[in-house]
Amino acid sequence: MTVGTLDKRLVFVLVGALALMAVLRFGVYGDSSPKVVAAVESIPQAEQRLEQLRRIAATVDGRKAVKKQVDADLAAREKGLIVADTEPQARAQILGLVSDIARSNGIETRGMEEFRNRVLTPDYGEISVTVSFTCTIEKLVNFLAALANQPQILATNEIRVTGNNDKKKNIQVRMSVSGLVARKLLPSEKKAMASF
Repeated sequence: MTVGTLDKRLVFVLVGALALMAVLRFGVYGDSSPKVVAAVESIPQAEQRLEQLRRIAATVDGRKAVKKQVDADLAAREKGLIVADTEPQARAQILGLVSDIARSNGIETRGMEEFRNRVLTPDYGEISVTVSFTCTIEKLVNFLAALANQPQILATNEIRVTGNNDKKKNIQVRMSVSGLVARKLLPSEKKAMASF
């Protein structure tokens, strides 16, 4: 092989490689520069849109202030909720409140006889405990007044008063007291499934 033929082959290989690179650069991969796209909106439409966005942005501070006020009002109203992590804790707290109020009025309760819970709204529920005790009518009135003066949201659902042949004029009382709780404390209502 001579130097002239080797140079000719090398020139053909280089020209072929350059041609292949040109085809790949401009044909396959094309131009990678971004293309300019025509505007869809006209200038008046863009100005209208900008004005609308400015009006919306101007209301953000007012909405934040309203939300802050509503959150404060809600927190003030929910101060009366029975605060607990679970339903049994809420039940025990209501029973403890009732027992403390009764004890401060000279009444000895016999503990909890039964309890119920009920969903009131999607956000709130009610837990009721039933207690029994014997006292005079004056102590019962004082007990009910003290129950109404508690900061928690408590209410009597059911009161059964029966007389007694006692010389001290004591009466027997069976009472259900309810407290308002967050809905998340109550068990979810599961639809009963028929089993075969």
